[in-house]
Amino acid sequence: MAHIVIIGASTGGLPAAYEIKEAVGSQHRVTVISNTDTFHFVPSNPWVAVGWRSRKDTAFALAPPLHKKGIEFIAVGAQEIKPADNKVVLADGQVIDYDYLVIATGPKLAFDEVPGLGPNGFTHSVCTIGHAEEAYERWKHFLADPGPIVVGAAQGASCFGPAYEFAFIMDTDLRRKKLRNRVPMTFVTSEPYIGHLGLGGVGDSKGLLEHELRQHDIKWITNAKTTKVEAGVMFVTEHNDKGEPVKEHQLPFKFSMMLPAFKGVDAVAALGDQMVNPRGFVKVDKYQRSPVWPNIYSVGVCIAIPPVEATPVPTGAPKTGYMIESMVTATAHNIRDAIAGIEPGHEATWNAICLADMGDTGAAFVAMPQIPPRNVAWMKKGKWVHLAKVAFEKYFIGKMKKGSTEPIYEKYILKSLGIEKLK
Repeated sequence: MAHIVIIGASTGGLPAAYEIKEAVGSQHRVTVISNTDTFHFVPSNPWVAVGWRSRKDTAFALAPPLHKKGIEFIAVGAQEIKPADNKVVLADGQVIDYDYLVIATGPKLAFDEVPGLGPNGFTHSVCTIGHAEEAYERWKHFLADPGPIVVGAAQGASCFGPAYEFAFIMDTDLRRKKLRNRVPMTFVTSEPYIGHLGLGGVGDSKGLLEHELRQHDIKWITNAKTTKVEAGVMFVTEHNDKGEPVKEHQLPFKFSMMLPAFKGVDAVAALGDQMVNPRGFVKVDKYQRSPVWPNIYSVGVCIAIPPVEATPVPTGAPKTGYMIESMVTATAHNIRDAIAGIEPGHEATWNAICLADMGDTGAAFVAMPQIPPRNVAWMKKGKWVHLAKVAFEKYFIGKMKKGSTEPIYEKYILKSLGIEKLK
């Protein structure tokens, strides 16, 4: 009997548990280790931060659906991974043995790389449900005494979509409350141009998102490095295409949300440079395996993917839900084959497909593959995207509660919206 251990239970880890259990069958053990006992649907966090959603709408307890599927669950974070011993040491001292390990921890949020950045400083975040709830508490006070907003993503960030989403969501909420005229907004991003998205642009993303920012009266600064944040003021250095500083900005704000750079969580980053890159992300081969320890796999935001291209201010490449789903499926099949003595041969399809909410409308983009040159580079805007994302939220959460192993992104986004015709 093989024991498969999965560290992490979010967008990568939870589907991985379901798919691996189905693939290997009841004769093998599957255990999920998580530093939280609750699943949170991360894409809903921008809505939570303005009060359009709450924790009860987007979260559920992990133990019931996992146990129903015959999957063991330990709600204690991993403190150390010992690959040579096939063991994981937990924060409470428990030691868990494994035959196969799947690292799906997600990232550590690197707020500390910019003085004053983050919830412990002077800006807010939508990276976690807790951060989004804190942002909403501040948002309620802000509405009573509005002023300038600064929103965006710091240098090294790799997930730009939520920054754009939150800018437009705040804009929509302010307009509905007849307060928009009292709130100057500035979008600050390390991207070399609006709509780069860490992907080198997708279709007409530059033109579309620049147009939307203009239409919503949101100014922007690109090639921006946030050097520090103090109470009510952000210090930003703007760079040219050669990466040379060209202008210093001091941006006043009464509310700010800035996405940080990501790095590997401590237990993963400590594995050393043979297993992780300098940022602490897990190195994997085309089968999602560690090149050093072939019984260790990794999926999701915690894996190492090189930037799509060099940019004047550092940016990373995003790992979208559809891409993560394909990593999970490949991993489940490869572990099943490895147990059977078959050399793994399943590869993920690294395509980027995203529904980005914009308050009362939205933008969908498809990049196949994610790293150019591409077979498909497509972006469309419309109210249908907003409605589709609202529906997808309920669909995804419902499927995860039921322990579904169907390809949710493939079935819903591609087939339901007709995007599969673009393949």
